Amino acid sequence: QVAIVTTIEPVHLEYFGSLEKIADAKAEIFAGVEAGGAAVLNRDNGQYDRLAAAAKAVGVGRIVSFGAHDGADAKLLRVSLQSDSSTIEASILGQAVTYRLGVPGRHLVLNSLAVLAAASLVGADLALAALALNNLKPASGRGARTLLTVPGGTVLLIDESYNANPASMRAAIALLGQAEVGNRGRRIAVLGDMLELGPTGAQLHGAIAESVEAAGIDLVFCSGPHMRALWEALPSRVRGGYAETAAGLETTVLDAIRAGDAVMVKGSLGSKMGPIVRALERKFPRQAAHA
Repeated sequence: QVAIVTTIEPVHLEYFGSLEKIADAKAEIFAGVEAGGAAVLNRDNGQYDRLAAAAKAVGVGRIVSFGAHDGADAKLLRVSLQSDSSTIEASILGQAVTYRLGVPGRHLVLNSLAVLAAASLVGADLALAALALNNLKPASGRGARTLLTVPGGTVLLIDESYNANPASMRAAIALLGQAEVGNRGRRIAVLGDMLELGPTGAQLHGAIAESVEAAGIDLVFCSGPHMRALWEALPSRVRGGYAETAAGLETTVLDAIRAGDAVMVKGSLGSKMGPIVRALERKFPRQAAHA
């Protein structure tokens, strides 16, 4: 009855070639929407009109938009972004709602608007749906947070190792920039290759340097041939270390960690960043989940 497309970003460009073709592929979901159903689309995204036209072309009768755009049906009114959560005021299909989202990040705030729009469309209790979002927790490899015990204190480990693309990489770096650090603590990004980006891969990797600067990241470790472009684009003051493989970077990262740091590990699954997360957890005992 309801199909959601959260966003269209430069992911898998090696196979699709353009954002328009990615949008067309995602639009295939609309063919499965039942008569009288709806499509929930990101009004802030540049492919919104293309997706809306594709939905209408296969008979989807109702297009519902979400985002910060003035014309959005599920509209973000105000948001307070915290290091581990967000507090949101929104208008969902004309109904005012205020709620807390149990995971951090503006990108997830926008996704939550789509969720509440879908809940409203199928007749669920909007207030209860919004209340339930308070209990949302990041999944392993997709933002899970753990406190590790190190000599002299603790380190916050943010595990984003399951996947990566330019959009999610920018979002994860922004989140790291909001993370709380201890006395003399640093915000450290450990980044592996973003795969399947095609001929623009080097450019897209290098452009991540802008996000690193904007988020105030103190130290960056890079692994993989594609991440070489980011490494070369970074100012020398934030260069922590580079290796051709994640395995080659592991010891350098483990030796660099100190009390008060916040460390985020991210890369495409094929770049094998997960073992760095597990090596950190082996060397430094885990505490209770970060709250």
